[in-house]
Amino acid sequence: MRRVITLCAIVIAAACNQAAPPPAASTAPAAKKLGIRPDGDTEIKPDLSQVPPELQKVYAHIDENIDAHVENLQKWIRQPSISNSGEGIPESAEMVKGFFDELGCQQTRVYDVGVTEYGSPGNPVVYAKCDEGAEKTVLIYWMYDTMPITQPDAWSSPPFEARLVEQAPYKKVLIGRGATNSKGPQMAQLNAFRAIKAVHGKLPVNLIFVAEGDEERMDIGLRKFVKDHPELIAGADAMYRFGGQSNSGSGGYGGGSEGCVYVELTTSGTKWGRGPTVSDIHGANKRGVDSPAWRHIKMLASLVSDDGNTPKIAGFYEGIQPLSKDQEADLQRRAKNVDMKVAAENLGVARFMTDNAYELLKVQNFGTSFNLDGIWGGNMFAGGAGATLPNKITSKHNFRYVPNMKGPDIVKKLRAQLDKNGFADVEVKLIGDVPWAKMNSDNSIGQALKRTYEVMNIPHGELNKEFEIGGAGAAAGGYWPAYMFGNGELGEDIVPSLPGIPIAAGGAGVGGRAHAANEYYVIEGAGKVYGLAGAEKAVATVMYAFAGKIPPAPAKPAANTRTNN
Repeated sequence: MRRVITLCAIVIAAACNQAAPPPAASTAPAAKKLGIRPDGDTEIKPDLSQVPPELQKVYAHIDENIDAHVENLQKWIRQPSISNSGEGIPESAEMVKGFFDELGCQQTRVYDVGVTEYGSPGNPVVYAKCDEGAEKTVLIYWMYDTMPITQPDAWSSPPFEARLVEQAPYKKVLIGRGATNSKGPQMAQLNAFRAIKAVHGKLPVNLIFVAEGDEERMDIGLRKFVKDHPELIAGADAMYRFGGQSNSGSGGYGGGSEGCVYVELTTSGTKWGRGPTVSDIHGANKRGVDSPAWRHIKMLASLVSDDGNTPKIAGFYEGIQPLSKDQEADLQRRAKNVDMKVAAENLGVARFMTDNAYELLKVQNFGTSFNLDGIWGGNMFAGGAGATLPNKITSKHNFRYVPNMKGPDIVKKLRAQLDKNGFADVEVKLIGDVPWAKMNSDNSIGQALKRTYEVMNIPHGELNKEFEIGGAGAAAGGYWPAYMFGNGELGEDIVPSLPGIPIAAGGAGVGGRAHAANEYYVIEGAGKVYGLAGAEKAVATVMYAFAGKIPPAPAKPAANTRTNN
């Protein structure tokens, strides 16, 4: 197996040329401030009979220091990191570097990636390499950026306060932007790594971190970083991405990704040759002047069905791979356990487009979409009045797509459809593209995750031997840049010389309302869902299982086939 050569991380008196010693082991519990209950009200617990003593000590350290671990997450939430506006991005990058420095990684650096291929500067990528002298190396993917706050009045508490509140059935959840997407599950990883080092002085595996600040901007900076520095991530044996349980408490296996291409459409009086051309003008002039804004609305309506759910773009569905019989059967099986009313309530929607659970799972897991994410121009101030005839209107859109569709091809078809519909003047700007990636879960890191579910008593399915675009073939839940790292079929291979690696995503704990108001992460678990302490124990267990330090699961007793005559 590959080994990483330790580099000197700290220079003492400008003369030391030896690697810094590992942090001193400390198992003393931190001062209790928040009164967090590590087990909360959970009905399940790890099976300690399957946990080696070395790992049991880590579990105990996590429980004893859970207050401090929650405070670690609160501090991170209180640092805004909004990539769309740039708010707090430089400070956040340095904060993440500080995390890796504190962990004792020998190499840490904030990389300025420069201008990307899409014409926009990329946000910094934070890189770290931690040589623990271990046999195996795990690549850890992070994103430190979050979505903006678009509806501050809809929040029950300030989005950057990180307040702990009761939210049935949980006695404590943390409310804050980034709580579940994705600072909560990532801090669970970091807290687990810190706990292992505090107890034993070193980790059971070597780590390589890549933390991007552009996930909410189509990973444009990370894409350039990987292209420019493939040698920095070479040598990893597998990637472990943050994850958690479902609301019902079950665990899954992620790793692949759907595709997503993002565009802006702009209608202007200048390009159109009608309406205001230099700037917005007084709205009273609408009596004699054409409106680019109304033209933009007509243009958008020409691209979708009347209900807004079906793209009317010629050739849009070309190349889509049909579902296999196994995928169809899996959807039918999962549909039996879906309560449509509860599912809608959990998501915060009135209802779904269909009342059929099977059809819902099919479109959520293998479907495509054309979304209107936002639109602006003219008088953007809420309330009051102020007559304005805008000279320019812009809307932003994401297309979700699946194998074997291509993002740039979708943009070309969009351009052709606009021209055909009589809107050749409408500008199309490509913001970024994240191609799909297939990944199977029956690999080295997936097996470590499965072993973790067994130890943690988390219900889970079987490992998938075929390459899919998500857990159990699912794409739902959002894209991520798996195509830069995976060893399955890729929508685009940006560095052919860089060998792909197996990927697994999953774990314990849960959060919700990503991209929405009152985003949360569960701190004290309940029922079959673990809280933060359980999430951290799961991360530690994955690392020990991947390192081969957890024995195989006990054999199940054979069925008694004896009959009495």
